[in-house]
Amino acid sequence: MSDFRRASAHSQCARSFAAFVRARIIHQTATSALEAADSRAYEVLAVTRWIIRAKHLPRRMSQAEPEPISEAPPNSAYREKRALPLVLFVATVLSVFVAGSMQTYPAGWDVSVWGVLRNLPSGWSFAVPLMAILLSHEFGHYFAARYHRVPASLPFFIPLPVLSPFGTMGAVISMPERIRSRNALLDIGAAGPLAGLVVAIVVLCLGLAESEIIKPSGGMLEGQSLLYWGVKRLVLGPMPAGHDVMLSPMAFAGWAGLLVTVLNLIPIGQLDGGHICYALFGPTQDRVARVVHYALPLVFLYNYIRFGRIEPGIVWLVWFVLLAGMTRATGGNHPPTEPGELSKGRRSVAVACMLIFVLLFMPTPMREGDPGLIEEVLGPLLQRAAF
Repeated sequence: MSDFRRASAHSQCARSFAAFVRARIIHQTATSALEAADSRAYEVLAVTRWIIRAKHLPRRMSQAEPEPISEAPPNSAYREKRALPLVLFVATVLSVFVAGSMQTYPAGWDVSVWGVLRNLPSGWSFAVPLMAILLSHEFGHYFAARYHRVPASLPFFIPLPVLSPFGTMGAVISMPERIRSRNALLDIGAAGPLAGLVVAIVVLCLGLAESEIIKPSGGMLEGQSLLYWGVKRLVLGPMPAGHDVMLSPMAFAGWAGLLVTVLNLIPIGQLDGGHICYALFGPTQDRVARVVHYALPLVFLYNYIRFGRIEPGIVWLVWFVLLAGMTRATGGNHPPTEPGELSKGRRSVAVACMLIFVLLFMPTPMREGDPGLIEEVLGPLLQRAAF
């Protein structure tokens, strides 16, 4: 009887070893295919690994349900596509330097190519801080995507010399597949605005410290938000009635960083705010996005009625048109995530991002002398406030 049991044990061990060898062969085959195939092959590898663990590792008594896979191979095709992002980055740096140098041009400046190049270094006090803000924003997304193994390209910066006061329209990161996990969606969506906002506030404080308080005599002035009002009050203290700050190039770069952040936090579609709100609310966010989208022309209309010109609120009309095109190109609704709840800590981050959007919102991004909504409502209160 003992010999029979021993033979049975050897036979069972041999069968288990053969099954394990077959599983390892499948694993190696999937790994080899991964190196030559696209990122979808990685899901096959992930499933194979899960099968191997399920067959040959002991089951735990209370095993949590695994989070939906949002993985892609580190060796994806995006690793080779670095030439175009690099070229666009260099072009954007030059374009932003041109925008910065235009703020320091003396009267009668030379508009020839040689004149622009000669004055280019003077734009560093605007260009370097602004690029630091944009790089922090974009690489916040990029590193969060890498952390969750979501395929993502390097940032594609968009140069826009002369037409834009900033010299750029920011940057985009390409993600070819939907983000399956709600936790990953929140992390990737929130990492960029939060990282960029931290740098923007530091740049703004340093820039305001070297700015002058003047009595505006005409021309377009920067828009106001609750957070911007608070930072100005904190750094510069109370300002006399009818006076405002003449932003230094560094302070203007910090203000531009606040504007970029609030535009990205609009809760619509594939914007950062759309990702954050979808991670928090799920499919309900699609209805919220449509309401917010059609509210943007109303903000433009308010500014047109208030100031009698299109310039103060043109940003919201342009953004409405751009978002309409983006929404149509991406199919209307936000790509769905797989079942799973957002963790408690990430819920707090999502709510904080929504609050930041409210604090950064600028009803009138550009204005001509006259006070906007923020100044009209809070100006008298802030003048009497002692902080």
